[in-house]
Amino acid sequence: MPVDFRIQGTVAVITLNRPEARNSIDREAALAVASAVSTINAETRVRVAILTGAGGHFCAGMDLKAFMRGEVVRLPEGGFAGFAQAKLEKPCIAAVEGYALAGGFEMALACDMIVASESAQFGLSEVKRGLVANAGGLVRLPRQIPIKIASEIVLTGEMVPAALLAAHGLINRITPPGQALEAALSIAQTIAENGPLAVKVSRRVLTESLGWSEDEMFDRQFEITAPVFQSDDAREGAAAFAEKRAPIWRGK
Repeated sequence: MPVDFRIQGTVAVITLNRPEARNSIDREAALAVASAVSTINAETRVRVAILTGAGGHFCAGMDLKAFMRGEVVRLPEGGFAGFAQAKLEKPCIAAVEGYALAGGFEMALACDMIVASESAQFGLSEVKRGLVANAGGLVRLPRQIPIKIASEIVLTGEMVPAALLAAHGLINRITPPGQALEAALSIAQTIAENGPLAVKVSRRVLTESLGWSEDEMFDRQFEITAPVFQSDDAREGAAAFAEKRAPIWRGK
């Protein structure tokens, strides 16, 4: 199977599983990723997702051999690989080892967080193949790191090390080689232990507020967040604190 998908308690892990092709995306892989995203959105027990790759690499982007065969890896609902433009309703962490190139890098940019091995290499190499990084690289990267650094990555097509991107705030954690997934699972577990409604609403405001003006941001934030304070989870969180026990969340 081109994708291994499993649910461990409250955490779902999507593993791109084409190591012989550095986990590059063909049609079958794109459809499998899209199916996993649908399951994550539908499963109430899943609170956090992780995207990673097998065999020491994250993803080398689109499978150019599949492209030459006429395979379509951009899906109507989720964009490239069924992921780059997917409406994932849960927080997602990219766990990156080895190469995260072209569409692979763009998949990582679509995640809420990135954990990377110190040996990981990132790049938007599309220009080297006469293509453009239109699966998120051109529009997401300059929103997540300084424009001058984004310009160099996009226009040269050269690979850059994880340390450089971490220095500009794109990567949350740097790990020794082989430990990115373990670190991502640790972060995911911490998130999963929090109130699911509070996490969902907080994530929504974080994302949507990037386009709000200063004059409107507090009013719009209040409109979205006020119901959380009246929720069952808010009362349960206070009760659990007072009773010195772990909360039992209901997500409402």
